[in-house]
Amino acid sequence: MNQGKDSNDTITRRKFITRMTKAGISVAGACALGYALYDPKGPSGALEEATVSVPDFSIPEAGKKMAIIKGADRKETLTKAFNAIGGIETFIKKGDRVLLKVNAAFATPPILSATASPELIARCIELCYKAGAEIVRVTDNPINDPAACFKLSGIAAAAESAGGELMLPRNDFFKSTSVTGGSLIINWPLLYEPMKGMTKLIGIAPVKDHQRSGASMTMKNWYGLLGGQRNIFHQDIHNTIKELAMMVKPTLVILDGTTTMMTNGPTGGAMSDLKDTNTMIVSTDQVAADAFGCTLLGKTVNDLLFISKAAEAGAGTADYESLKPVVV
Repeated sequence: MNQGKDSNDTITRRKFITRMTKAGISVAGACALGYALYDPKGPSGALEEATVSVPDFSIPEAGKKMAIIKGADRKETLTKAFNAIGGIETFIKKGDRVLLKVNAAFATPPILSATASPELIARCIELCYKAGAEIVRVTDNPINDPAACFKLSGIAAAAESAGGELMLPRNDFFKSTSVTGGSLIINWPLLYEPMKGMTKLIGIAPVKDHQRSGASMTMKNWYGLLGGQRNIFHQDIHNTIKELAMMVKPTLVILDGTTTMMTNGPTGGAMSDLKDTNTMIVSTDQVAADAFGCTLLGKTVNDLLFISKAAEAGAGTADYESLKPVVV
C-alpha cells in the first residue's frame, strides 16, 4: 500500500469530519431560536388530553421472519433482506401509508453512524413506493434540535429525494399515552400525530454502543417517540426499553450493522469508535433482531438485560435462531 496516500486519506477524512462538525454548530446555531421555543410537551411529561395508544402495525399472518445479510452496500443488502423474507410486497401493499421511525437523535454527519443511514432510508422509501405505498412518512423526536438533526444527518435530504414526507415534531403532535401492563411510561407524551392514518410502521436504527443500556438498537429506537423530560427514564433504562417494546408493535424493523459503533455510544464522535461489520438485519421480531444485533458489538443476550425483559413481556423472542433466519 502507498503510505503517503494513506496518510493523505486520513488527513482528508479528518478535515471532512472537522468541517462537518463546524457545519453542525452553524446549523444548530441557526435553529437555536426555534429550539428554544420547542418543548416536547412539558417538564413532567403529563398531559391533560385523553390517553392514546400506538396502533398495532404487526402482520401476524406473515409469520415470524428474519434475514441476516452480509455486505457493505446498504441498498443491496436491504433489497436482499426483503427478498429473503418473501419480498417487501408481503408487508407493504398497494395503498398502504407507511411510517418510518428512524433514529435521527443527534446533529451529526452520517459518517459518524450516530443516526440512521440516509442512504438506507432513501432505499426503504423507494422500495415501499415500488410495492404500492400511497405515502411514506419519516419521523423522530431527536434529542437535539429536530431541524438541525434531520438536516446534518442527511436524513431530511434523503427522505425528500426519495419522495418521502418528513414530519418534524411539534408540541401539538403529542398525546398522552400509558403502556398497558407498564409502570414507567404512564400518562406520558407520545409523538402520536405522525402515526395517524398510517397502516404500516417500520423502525430503522443503527447498531450502537450505549453507556447506559449497553446497546442502542431497534427497541431503544422507540425512545424517539416519547416527549417530555424523558431523560429520567435512563434511571431504569432496561425496564424502559422493555416497555417501549411492549408499546410498539411494528410491521418490520431494520437493524443496520453495516458500520457498528463499538465504543462511546450513543453519540460517538470519532472514526475509531466504529467498526465495519457489514451486516443488515430485517425482521418482524424486534427482540430477535436485537438479540442478533448485540453479537455485532461482541456481546450476548445475557449482557443486555432489556432483551430478556422484553422477551419475558411477550414482545418477541430472544432466541433469534428459532426464527430460522435466512443468512446470506
